[in-house]
Amino acid sequence: MIASHYAEPVNRTVRSAATLRATPSDGGDAIRDLAPGEPFDLLDDTLGWAWGYAGIDRRVGYVPSIALDG
Repeated sequence: MIASHYAEPVNRTVRSAATLRATPSDGGDAIRDLAPGEPFDLLDDTLGWAWGYAGIDRRVGYVPSIALDG
């Protein structure tokens, strides 16, 4: 399979405690809690939700955009 588009991750840091979620919603299933200072590789930021890879275990999910630096 060939991907016609891909996003280059942008390095961010979690600035305030947040929950990584499976969907961009406060009601989305929680994947894990993120602590301030953890890395977040941002792939997309839409409507107040950031999607990307979180923490050293690089779990994929969504966090509120305001929880990230930058």
